[in-house]
Amino acid sequence: MALLWLITALWAVSFSLIGAYLSGQVDDYIAVTSRMLLALMIFLPFWRPVHWRQALVMMATGAIEIGMTYLFLYRSYHYLSVPELLLFTIFTPIYVSLFADLFAKRWPKQLWAPALLAVAGAAVIRWTELSEDYWKGFLLIQAANACFALGQVWYRHQSLQNQLPHRARFFWFFLGAAVITSAAMLGLADWSKLPLTPQQQGVLLWLGIVTSGLGYLGWSYGSTLVNAQQLAVMNNMLIPAGIMVNVWFWHGQVNDWPRLVLGCLCMAVALWLCRQRQSAITK
Repeated sequence: MALLWLITALWAVSFSLIGAYLSGQVDDYIAVTSRMLLALMIFLPFWRPVHWRQALVMMATGAIEIGMTYLFLYRSYHYLSVPELLLFTIFTPIYVSLFADLFAKRWPKQLWAPALLAVAGAAVIRWTELSEDYWKGFLLIQAANACFALGQVWYRHQSLQNQLPHRARFFWFFLGAAVITSAAMLGLADWSKLPLTPQQQGVLLWLGIVTSGLGYLGWSYGSTLVNAQQLAVMNNMLIPAGIMVNVWFWHGQVNDWPRLVLGCLCMAVALWLCRQRQSAITK
């Protein structure tokens, strides 16, 4: 669990870096593909030959969990404001619970309570009035949520049988993500928005090597050490963590501290429920 908390803090910092140095300045597809290629490079020394079917499964996992997630996410910006986008990401724990149940061939309704409570906590924190034209964006961000959840659960499921070290798996993982994001970049990128300044290049190096490479490795490995409901709840911990980082280090503003505290308490209770029901979850 400690590893998931560490990665959550790492990702919370990265969101502010993206907003400060990349958003609107560097093309989204170029930025995403750069991150995938940098992450792929750090796992290149750990490459191991595997059966082609196993390689395709690992590549497909990375393509879905990171590649497709980012493609849907960045497209949703065309239809949603940032508050709406953040609001609609709160459903990720539901998808994690759903896919975990499907992979385990079970339907224990009582185990959805922590995921629903985590969603309620995030909604308390992020709720805002919705614009009139948001349905396309809503569907796109739900597709991103579902892809991220499916990739996490699928990786956990593979770990029950795949004896390949995690660092070796992640070469194939990021190869799949790099293939799909590169294809999108070639077809959709605005090449006039390249990362030209030292700050932009430094942030991309950090995001590619540390946040994407080491971050996703740590998160995926950490997901194999907790139960499905703990993983579901931790998917929404990024919201309060991101707010706190933005306030402390980037002097952001919190308009409603009571709502933030109440939302965090809901998530804390959700994690407590996870621990109480841990024996009922197949790891």
